[in-house]
Amino acid sequence: MITGATGFLGRNLARVFLENNIEVFALVRPDSKNAGNLPDDPGLHVVRCGLSHVADCVEAVGHADGFFHFAWGGVNRQEIDSPEVQAENVAGSLECVRAALKLGCRVFMDAGSRVEYGTPDCAMQEDIPCAPVNQYGKAQLEFYQKAEALCRERGLKYFHLRFFSVYGPGDHPWSIISTLTRELPRGGTVSLSACRHLWNFMYIEDAVQAVYELYRHAEENPSAIVNVAGDDTRPLREFVEEVHRIAGGRGSLEYGTFVQAKEGALSIRPDISRLKEFTKGCWAERYSFARGIEETIEKEEA
Repeated sequence: MITGATGFLGRNLARVFLENNIEVFALVRPDSKNAGNLPDDPGLHVVRCGLSHVADCVEAVGHADGFFHFAWGGVNRQEIDSPEVQAENVAGSLECVRAALKLGCRVFMDAGSRVEYGTPDCAMQEDIPCAPVNQYGKAQLEFYQKAEALCRERGLKYFHLRFFSVYGPGDHPWSIISTLTRELPRGGTVSLSACRHLWNFMYIEDAVQAVYELYRHAEENPSAIVNVAGDDTRPLREFVEEVHRIAGGRGSLEYGTFVQAKEGALSIRPDISRLKEFTKGCWAERYSFARGIEETIEKEEA
């Protein structure tokens, strides 16, 4: 069972499960016009249901082994700090946990975020204290705390996946990589921060394969928070310049002209030791940053 199945992470994860002959139920909002984004496969079943009434899907689905909750609203700048929107996310997400229990699921995973950590002056390891800055991060952390208690009480294996910066074809159009790979090849100008802070990128194919392997090895691991990120951490400007080179040097970069988000120029340094441990040697990044950017540009231009 996958919520957010028409989104960037959800539809790519659905494809991986289908490629491995695993039946997928995709929870899609009744008013969504994005069902066409889903893979065309006889093993995929679309269930029209909103998160506020997710229990309504239980009878239609019957049973599921895993529940992957990847739907979360208000991730744009207009709503990321809205207490009302983020409170709705927490309530709807808890309904997903209750639905997973009714479906007899063995495993529950959800898409958390690096912003839950806040601004620590150290490597972002899963067990460090969290102090999120914006409402989105606070809501993600609140959901984790409530879901962890519920899953522990009811014996449901729970992995809270803290994704860092996953990129690739079909990502949000306002993300930095989407903007660079769209604008630079056509000779456009991209407004940027100073880009001096550390960053980490992970290609979508590596991200969903990591989730798949975590699912495959779920019984061998305890419930836990798991960072989902890559090994390549360096100053953001180096990544930006690499995209510029791959784009043939076309377009121009305007550093220091972009207004930072509320949390400012936060350096991110993910520790992915647990991800590697939990996937038992069955997962490793296959895409270098350059290869991922080349594939993204090719698909953007297709």
